Amino acid sequence: MLKEQVINTIKKYNLINDGDKIVIGVSGGPDSICLLHILNEIKSELNFQIYVAHINHMIRKEADEETEYVKKFCKNLGIECYIKRIDVVGIANNLKRGTEETGRQIRYEFFNEVLKKTNSNKIATAHNNNDKVETIIMNILRGSGTSGLKGIEPIRDKKYIRPLIETSREEIEEYCIINNLEPKIDKSNNENIYTRNKIRNIVIPYIKKEFNPNIIKTINRLSEVANEENEYINKITEQTFNEIYVGTNATFCPSKNISKELTADIVEASDARTQQKEGGQIILDLKKFNNLELVIKRRVILYTINRLLSSTTGIEKVNIDEIIKLCSNNIGNKYLKPIKNLKVLVNKGKIFFCS
Repeated sequence: MLKEQVINTIKKYNLINDGDKIVIGVSGGPDSICLLHILNEIKSELNFQIYVAHINHMIRKEADEETEYVKKFCKNLGIECYIKRIDVVGIANNLKRGTEETGRQIRYEFFNEVLKKTNSNKIATAHNNNDKVETIIMNILRGSGTSGLKGIEPIRDKKYIRPLIETSREEIEEYCIINNLEPKIDKSNNENIYTRNKIRNIVIPYIKKEFNPNIIKTINRLSEVANEENEYINKITEQTFNEIYVGTNATFCPSKNISKELTADIVEASDARTQQKEGGQIILDLKKFNNLELVIKRRVILYTINRLLSSTTGIEKVNIDEIIKLCSNNIGNKYLKPIKNLKVLVNKGKIFFCS
């Protein structure tokens, strides 16, 4: 049953195409072992190749045992397995960042390293339906916008795929038992230190008991509606961006003396969607931007920053509102630095987003 369900998810979201080469992130836990086992079962049917990437974070004493388990599991299936051991806690301390955030970054860097080494084109992770709901609740607690209600997407950037995203944790665990896979259990998942663990072990069970035993399905329905509406607004946002897009200029954004007279020869673009962002800049028409509805202004700002930096990490509502205020005041030679690698300034009827 589960195998057919995963195939349906793959086809529904077009996650895997004929001839794909896929790197699977495998920790050794139930989710990733289930994913590996199912993809290995269906790779001939759908005609794709798989490789495994396993990273040992050197945090828990069981980590080496899990690494050996993954190596043996892959050997039995005849799958090429790439392994990396790295001191995540040490790196996190040096960077003065959280262990969770650092671990995630290191994992994805390694997955992409294996992707290049194997000449693959996709990375599969074992995020499941429960993970998606936990992420949505986390986003709500952080005060995210409606885009946070979509949770974990089945596919991101046409590269990162989640074939188990419509599968529950209970179904995964049952599959592992039926197929005698004997995955390793990360006991730290039961420790309520991290926010996700608290939501998984305290918040969701409490809501199930006191309010709604079907909360997982309920939040998923909410996510589907939010995602449909978000996709529509995204289309409007892209259309609006193209209408107010002016061009790029590789010499406009100064790194130091912002008060000097600013002059620029604007590079016009007939099609903003294909225009190269020379010098790491995007220029928008100030008057047209100021005439937009507030909700679209916010979306256009996020869309522009994402085009420029390939991320909106660190950009909060207060930053967006400050940019809107800067544009409405229309005072030349004023600028903002919402995050360290982004400068936004207004000059001569234009808005400059500079990396």
